[in-house]
Amino acid sequence: MSERLYRVEGMNCEHCQAAVQEALQAVPGVHRAQVDLAAATAKVELSQEVAEAALQEAVEEAGYRLVGV
Repeated sequence: MSERLYRVEGMNCEHCQAAVQEALQAVPGVHRAQVDLAAATAKVELSQEVAEAALQEAVEEAGYRLVGV
């Protein structure tokens, strides 16, 4: 299993944190996503290879921005 760390822009409450986490976890190949509101980061554990663009698109569709990729 591999792990990636990203910065998330646009989060400002627990609802935002939950929305980003749910969006990432819905991407096929994501085993687990942990989003830290205070640090504005997302740690993504992958069970298989996942394209960076797929993760970015999922977060953008939720209304936020995944950066640092």
